[in-house]
Amino acid sequence: MLSDPLFVFAAFACGIVAVILLMGISQFGKGDVESSKRSNTFMKMRIIAQFIAVAAILLFVLIRGDGG
Repeated sequence: MLSDPLFVFAAFACGIVAVILLMGISQFGKGDVESSKRSNTFMKMRIIAQFIAVAAILLFVLIRGDGG
């Protein structure tokens, strides 16, 4: 599976989502207004990255699935 570029892209996209999520969560605890704005921006970025990751996973399953 690691030789399949679509699988690698889907796994990479999931990793990006995790990194963005951790960056957003790290801003929650700081408590000032600027951190709140940054956290909100990170969470918006996470939603977009998560959509791309889910779309890549669904595309992988659709293309590479054996039909059960």
